[in-house]
Amino acid sequence: MPTHAARFVGRPLANGRVSWQDRRMNPPLAVVLAAGKGTRMKSELPKVLVEACGRPIIDYVLDALRDAGVERIAVVVGYRAADVKTALANRSNVTFVLQEEQLGTGHAVMCARDVQADHDGAVLVVTGDSPMMQADSLRALLDEFQRARPACLMGTAVKAEPGSLGRIVRDADGTFLRIVEAKDATPAELKIQEVNMSCYVFDNRELLHALAQLRPDNRQGEYYVTDCPGILKREGKDVRALAVLKPVESLSVNTVDDLAVVEDALRGLPDELSI
Repeated sequence: MPTHAARFVGRPLANGRVSWQDRRMNPPLAVVLAAGKGTRMKSELPKVLVEACGRPIIDYVLDALRDAGVERIAVVVGYRAADVKTALANRSNVTFVLQEEQLGTGHAVMCARDVQADHDGAVLVVTGDSPMMQADSLRALLDEFQRARPACLMGTAVKAEPGSLGRIVRDADGTFLRIVEAKDATPAELKIQEVNMSCYVFDNRELLHALAQLRPDNRQGEYYVTDCPGILKREGKDVRALAVLKPVESLSVNTVDDLAVVEDALRGLPDELSI
């Protein structure tokens, strides 16, 4: 397996843009959050091992990362970690990181700091329960990150019915300002259709810096990776949001009903990509 210092020559994207692989840059590292139990799934399985169309849902995420050219992946495991490791034992490019206590998404990424320590470049943070993730969306994010080199680039989507998803607030010029959770949004902000998809590309040094600033100042007493873009933005760093993700990619699996919707979408690919 290539080391973090390897260089790759890749192929241009279909739209003619140059991919990150063609820029002689360090290949990206992905951190996949996969430690949860999924209490609403009515199953004792780790949530990422719940099957959709006969495959664990995390398999779809790892396939998308592979097809996007990500060759170094850290999977954060917790609940029944041994089962997740066994299920993914055939994936040679995966390193496992243990999150002994589930103290939030930010804490999960913190647990991967040893893996990140020797990395210079982009870190893609995604969730393991989002089986509709698409490789071309990830490639577009990585390409834009390498072009602009921001501290953080968020992958967002535009949804006609954004529901409980966090809204992306921009200024009059279209510059990213902040993420506002639906429960905290004003009536005007609730009308925003661009939503946070829990898909981030960070400059690794900036991510490690932001993680060190996280505080569990919330009722759950947890650390949230969603706070990292705001921390970097307040410090005057370049934080951007790019609406390249398809609405269908927001389909994650939290309940049995969610799983049924995801399976319908998987069976309908590619026609259902516009959900």
